[in-house]
Amino acid sequence: MQQEEIWDTEAARTYDTMEAARFAPEVLGPTVDRLAELAAGGRALEFAIGTGRVAIPLAARGVPVTGIELSAPMLARLREKADVATIPVVPGDMTTTRAPGEYTLVYLVYNTISNLLTQAEQLECFRNAARHLSPGGRFVVELGVPGVRNLPPGPQARVFHSEPGYLGVDAYDVVNQHLVSHHFYFDDSNQARVFRSPHRYIWPAELDLMAHTTGFHLESRHADWSGGPFTADSTDHISVYRLLTSE
Repeated sequence: MQQEEIWDTEAARTYDTMEAARFAPEVLGPTVDRLAELAAGGRALEFAIGTGRVAIPLAARGVPVTGIELSAPMLARLREKADVATIPVVPGDMTTTRAPGEYTLVYLVYNTISNLLTQAEQLECFRNAARHLSPGGRFVVELGVPGVRNLPPGPQARVFHSEPGYLGVDAYDVVNQHLVSHHFYFDDSNQARVFRSPHRYIWPAELDLMAHTTGFHLESRHADWSGGPFTADSTDHISVYRLLTSE
């Protein structure tokens, strides 16, 4: 499926509800705090801004935020919450679309870079970030650590989350470094709602090589937005890349 097909009108309508846990203050607060710090008084650009979960509170903190968004329905949902003057958005994809101006921070959150399904596209995402940044600017990537070491022998799928009313299952294609996340939402009825999203998962070392190839170096890596240490058991990472400046 193309990304435009995945992030359709139904996905945009239900996204804020399905991802309600990520709007919780204990999740969103540290995210916005860290991004505001990294913007260092400059302008921020969010790749795949979506419905504005992060951009709206970041702009409310006084950081000028611009977005790039491929999905027209997701952008329409954002426009219900914030106008063009508050958060300007350029329609397009994060590998090639150019937003006007220069930024001290480019960021993408919640595994967005893995929605690009080839290594070449992911590399172009880094190049596009570099094109937007002022010298010494930062590119921040929030990404999950591939869970393949937890796969049982034989089956190529694993439950990554389970709670009342929700079940998350990842099905892996380890040869091609792909997975499809299946999100099942259900209640007391016999009906369930299913949302599927394909990804190309990236190892942290591979991400660092993409950064190096495009003129960045790794400045920091933590397990969460609060600065927890990244370890062998971390399931996610926040990687901050600094654009190298010429001597």
